[in-house]
This record gives sequence, structure tokens and C-alpha cells, in this order.
Amino acid sequence: MRESKKFKVPDELANLYEFANSLDLRHFIHHGVQHQQHDDLQGPRDLAAWMAERDLLRPGAKVSPEIFAAALSLREGVLAYLACAPDERRTSKTTLQALNTATRPFPLLAEASTEGIVLRPARDDASAGLAQIVAELQNAAAIGTLDRLKMCDAEECRRVFFDRSKPGTRRWCVSTLCGNRIKTRTYRERRHAG
Repeated sequence: MRESKKFKVPDELANLYEFANSLDLRHFIHHGVQHQQHDDLQGPRDLAAWMAERDLLRPGAKVSPEIFAAALSLREGVLAYLACAPDERRTSKTTLQALNTATRPFPLLAEASTEGIVLRPARDDASAGLAQIVAELQNAAAIGTLDRLKMCDAEECRRVFFDRSKPGTRRWCVSTLCGNRIKTRTYRERRHAG
């Protein structure tokens, strides 16, 4: 089962969510087991397989080293953007500039269809699937759901999650895991200082 389904991420954000989480930087111990960090995208072949699993790779398209490098830059830009609180995303010039630079290799066209006007990849090579992720980013920003895609506040986690809470104020990907760990640590620090 894809993680986006498991965590009930809306379909229109599923690829963006999974792309952001293809880099797992978690480094905490849970039930006595150290979480192992990993990157699903180790090279062009891994990226091609990841894209094919999600129907983002057109038949016969090859992921070149240049497309792979651009994909890693895109992921880095997306993660930096999602690391900001939703209200900061629109004001951080550095973050906005980095995201603009990262999305540039993945041009989109506005196309009228029976679905209305939709964004489609402008290129036909392997970068088209990554352009589809950029389209998800833009569409989510336009309808406001992007504000609910956040990065966990726990420094030892930093997973991207979809905030389904009514007020949209969740800070942790899993409150019983990351939230509980942070609250316990804060309590111990206050108790030790007092």
C-alpha cells in the first residue's frame, strides 16, 4: 500500500507527498530500534522505478543523469518550502527563489479540456512525470490544500504529513510518536531545570 493511501493524503497531493518523503531523514529510536535513514532515489534507475510505480514515466522514456540531478534539486526545493510554516512560505524570499529555481526544468502548459483548464507537462521526456508533481504543487497552492502539507516539527523526524485536523494546526506527523517524544523531552528539561 502506498504511504499516501495509508495516511489518507488526498489523491491530488499523493505524488507530491510521496516525492517529498522519498528522502527519509528520521533518526530516532522507537521501541528500542534505531530508525534507519534512507533515500529511495539513489540514482537515475531508482528514480525511473519510483516514477513508473506511480504512472509518472511515459513508455520508453529514460531518466538521464541531468533529469535525475534536476529531480533531486526539485525535491530539495519542495522540502525547504514545506519546512516553512504555511504563512512563512509566501514571505521567505530565499525559499521562494530556491523553489522557483528547482521547478524551472519542469515547464507546464495550461490546456483546456473537458475537465476545465489543467496544467500539463510541456516536455515529452522523463521530466514530464516530475512536471506533473510541479503541477500538483501549483494546483494545491491554488485551492489551498498545500497549506495542509507540512513537515513534522520534530528535528529527528522531519517527515512531510497531511494535516487533517479541523483547525489545520498540527505540528507533528504522528502526535503519539513525535509529539509525545517532544512533550516528554520538554517536561524532563523543565523538571531538571526547576
